[in-house]
Amino acid sequence: MTITRSALITALAVVTLSIPVTAGVLWATSDRPLKQAADAHWAEGITPEWMSAHMGLDLPASARSADAAYETTSRFDTGLLTFTLPRADARRYLARHPPEGRWLPPAPSQPAPPAHDFTHLNLPEPETLRTDTHHGDVCPTVTDRCVVLWTHDYTPTRTRIYIRAHYEPGISPLPKA
Repeated sequence: MTITRSALITALAVVTLSIPVTAGVLWATSDRPLKQAADAHWAEGITPEWMSAHMGLDLPASARSADAAYETTSRFDTGLLTFTLPRADARRYLARHPPEGRWLPPAPSQPAPPAHDFTHLNLPEPETLRTDTHHGDVCPTVTDRCVVLWTHDYTPTRTRIYIRAHYEPGISPLPKA
């Protein structure tokens, strides 16, 4: 079977044109959907203490500006926890909760995620922070799932911790509002 030049050009054109579509589908089906699900809503009564227990991570006594949120959708639920620590306490916290692998800096070519999760808590999305920031997958031993933990040294003496976890939809018993 011989392939003609025009058939080869057509096949290459189809493959080339399908790459952006495939990439868009992969982005939309990753853990950051292009559009928020129509059935999404933020749960009431979520406290930093409840969220830290649900994630299997402690909330240090020296934590300040602690906040949490939990969004439910038909695709997946998202839990958020954030707080600030004095720099020395942050180092101890991160030593107790090391990443799988190593701490990573933000990727220079990483596309900015849609403002949604932490902006709900009036904070920037940690992926948009480019300096004094690193992240990693942290897997608490008390749960069977990992969370994504970001740190941001936003002043010379304080560090903000951002934690995001995804859960199967409807599986988590939420606190009563």
